[in-house]
Amino acid sequence: MGHKFKKEISDFFFEYDTPRMVLVRDKKVGLTFRLIQFGVLCYIVGWVFLYEKGYQAVDDIISSVSVKMKGIAITNVAEMGTEIWDVADYVFPPQGDSSFVVMTNFIITPEQQMANCSELPDEAPCKTDDDCKALSSRKTQEGENSDPSLSTSGILTGNCLNETKSCEVYAWCPVENDHVIPKPPLLMQAENFTLFIKNSISFPRHKVNRQNLVETVTSSYLKTCTYHKDTHPLCPVFRLGYIVEQTGQKFIDIALKGGTIGIVIDWNCDLDWSLKHCKPTYRFHALHDENSVSQGFNFRHARYYKEDGIRKRTLFKVFGIRFDILVNGQGGKFDIIPTMTTIGSGIGIFGVATVVCDLMLLHVLPKRNYYKEKKFKYAKSEKKTIGKEEEESPYENNFQYENSQSSGVPVTAVPS
Repeated sequence: MGHKFKKEISDFFFEYDTPRMVLVRDKKVGLTFRLIQFGVLCYIVGWVFLYEKGYQAVDDIISSVSVKMKGIAITNVAEMGTEIWDVADYVFPPQGDSSFVVMTNFIITPEQQMANCSELPDEAPCKTDDDCKALSSRKTQEGENSDPSLSTSGILTGNCLNETKSCEVYAWCPVENDHVIPKPPLLMQAENFTLFIKNSISFPRHKVNRQNLVETVTSSYLKTCTYHKDTHPLCPVFRLGYIVEQTGQKFIDIALKGGTIGIVIDWNCDLDWSLKHCKPTYRFHALHDENSVSQGFNFRHARYYKEDGIRKRTLFKVFGIRFDILVNGQGGKFDIIPTMTTIGSGIGIFGVATVVCDLMLLHVLPKRNYYKEKKFKYAKSEKKTIGKEEEESPYENNFQYENSQSSGVPVTAVPS
């Protein structure tokens, strides 16, 4: 028993098994094998290493964006007279973060105050007080609150006003009528407004920080440049009309009812090179309204004041262009771990050539039975008798027994 245990230990440490090799001289199989290997090599070197940079460790981006608008517009509306509009008037919110709105058109309802007045005729039409009471009852049943009953503008009183043939409401009076949108847009000068974008990024894993104010963007250059994708691709000052043009729209169309535009800043940096090569690229996308029910972009904004002790407001229904600034990117730098991982996976892919050629050899070619005989060796266990005990041969189930006297040259299969 001890002798057999020692033999097993000896075999485990001092013997080596290797697969049997069969060299097949066949033009079809050989050419297929080399073509697959060449294709895998091109994929690993060309795509994985050179294009995808599989030898690099990739770090995601951390970004911060701030913006500043410049430009002045003039309007002459009957309810307001001649008025100058600057950044404090037409940019919402005023702090200028990565998402903001530039007003391009508006509907004004001046001198509103809390009082009783008539609702719009198409919202609450009536002929008698009973019509308004019925409408009030219906609003109460359908609404979430049982009291009071609300219309679009305020609280229904149940009275019908003969002058307007509409129900009376308690609301900010006069109520807003937003059915007529000024055309052309009141702030068409916004087409020439300029937008300054300051973007700071970081690749924390690689300890790299950058700004879109790269080395070529000097103070003097910044005062005179305006972004153009061909002539000034790194200038961070953008004319709104040019941004809209790059999305495939006309400024007058989007300014009328508003819209949404995405500004995408891409940072794809190869940090194996000097940092001066890490530069941003800008792209512009229009987020179109597919549904015709509610097109454009608008919201309401009010200016409050007191007159003779009465609280009043001027209501604006603002139409504008909403800008969303999105920052994407990644930074890659050489790292030994992803390099070795990529090389190891590439070596594994080379096994595809062997699998395909074995399938051809054993199942497709006319002489597949002949190749099967050469590839597979079936060996029976041989035993020798020592006295009354039988002991397994050390060459059991191993084709080494057959080739123990050979020179070690692989078997060559050549079809007859």
